Amino acid sequence: MQTRILGRGGPRISAIGLGCMGMNHHRGVVPDRREMIALIRASVERGVTFFDTAEVYGPFTNESLVGEALEPFQDDVVIATKFGFDLGAGGSGGLNSRPERIRQVAEESLMRLRVDTIDLFYQHRVDPDVPIEEVAGAVKTLIAEGKVRHFGLSEPGENTIRRAHAVQPITAIQSEYSLWWRRTEEAVLPACEELGIGFVPYSPLGRGFLTGSIDETTPFDSGDNRSILPRFAPAARRANRPIVALLEEIGGRKGATPAQIALAWLLAQRPWIVPIPGTTKLHRLEENVGAAGIGLTPDDLRHIAEAAARITVQGDRYPASVEAQTGR
Repeated sequence: MQTRILGRGGPRISAIGLGCMGMNHHRGVVPDRREMIALIRASVERGVTFFDTAEVYGPFTNESLVGEALEPFQDDVVIATKFGFDLGAGGSGGLNSRPERIRQVAEESLMRLRVDTIDLFYQHRVDPDVPIEEVAGAVKTLIAEGKVRHFGLSEPGENTIRRAHAVQPITAIQSEYSLWWRRTEEAVLPACEELGIGFVPYSPLGRGFLTGSIDETTPFDSGDNRSILPRFAPAARRANRPIVALLEEIGGRKGATPAQIALAWLLAQRPWIVPIPGTTKLHRLEENVGAAGIGLTPDDLRHIAEAAARITVQGDRYPASVEAQTGR
């Protein structure tokens, strides 16, 4: 597995990480816990050293799953988790990034992850009721105490990035990015490049759509969050098929799958981008890991850019109420 440095002075990690959310959250029927522990450990055997979880996944149970699976490999992996929601006894479930809540989450996440230090601690969503300077300051204190190594933000806007970075240097931004969601290219990626911040695309395979395995007839369980996402309405899936066809075309020439081309395209955008595709299947894990070895030539990238520019992706990625929490 190739490795990359996540931002200026960040950790050296595998070029492809593993998003663990779907192992027990937001994807319908929950897989067997033992099988998911085995899958995480199989990913380590295949060179993956970067793992993503969050307090809210489950809630709480995803961190415990990841912590148990990676306990034997703690010295060799980097685990990212997140704070920012009002969970637990009496919690509203809404946003909460008050400094006392950040500290509480850190203490509890340390126990669930079975580690002494959180490698990368993201604010999951920007809280409009708490100045980002206070958030960055709270994480800065945790870093000084040795409870956190690196600070990150998820789905922030450019101004928020700059304000937070001035208080506590940011190691990584995690936001959605793929061939069918490219808004991050407008301001966030240039800011990351200027400030020396790494970038971690979540949903790099379009929540499975870019693998080519989903069409307008694919059913989603009621517990699968794709069942309520506008971009996964049958009409939108049908309209967005050309983006998959483009990936299939390039893959046919490269001896690769659409998913591998989608990931290779992301890796080719910047040397400090590390996507975190999620999966619950070993063959998909191996497929994703294989993308790190696929090289796209300048001609390939030029062809993809020209073809993608002619495709208008249909459907919002989130319902309006959820989308309003991003890009602040």
